[in-house]
Amino acid sequence: MASDPTAGDAPAEMPVESAEDLELGGRSGSLESRIEQLKAEVSELTDKHLRAVAEAQNVRRRAQQDIEKERKFGIERFARDVLSVSDNLGRALSAIPAEESLDPALRNVITGVRATERELQSVLERHGVTRVEALGKPFNAEFHQAMMEVEDPSVPSGTVVQELIPGYLIAGRLLRAAMVAVSKGGPARMAEPSNER
Repeated sequence: MASDPTAGDAPAEMPVESAEDLELGGRSGSLESRIEQLKAEVSELTDKHLRAVAEAQNVRRRAQQDIEKERKFGIERFARDVLSVSDNLGRALSAIPAEESLDPALRNVITGVRATERELQSVLERHGVTRVEALGKPFNAEFHQAMMEVEDPSVPSGTVVQELIPGYLIAGRLLRAAMVAVSKGGPARMAEPSNER
């Protein structure tokens, strides 16, 4: 007599092993190989993910460096062009004769030109453009360009004795080398003490 499944006191059904379940025992070797395949795929995908994350971090870091570099050196071409204006103001001021012989009105113009030159230098410094100190310093090919040698036995050889055109740095990097005259014929320069220990 078959029991009625709708009846309240029907016995619980017993799990029955299907033919498919019975066949799995014979395929356990193929399941294990499939598991190994999946583990290898997971490992490969994890490696690809880590590489993609690392590449994204490198791109972000390079972009940040490019932004910082552009912030520091973005005005380099403009600053180089402005230096010619500064040079011309300096040349104009150096060509002025002694002020005692000048008309008072002309003195006021000269005072204005000097104020303009000072303001221009101040603006350049605010934007990271600084002047290379050359006069009286030992010649340094990284910052100076020798235009001529001057015979001067009173000054150690290799000393900058005249600055023809000033040099400038932008954020510590050379913008324009100072064009200078270097002494020769004097005593050999003594080695300067090093700050490094």
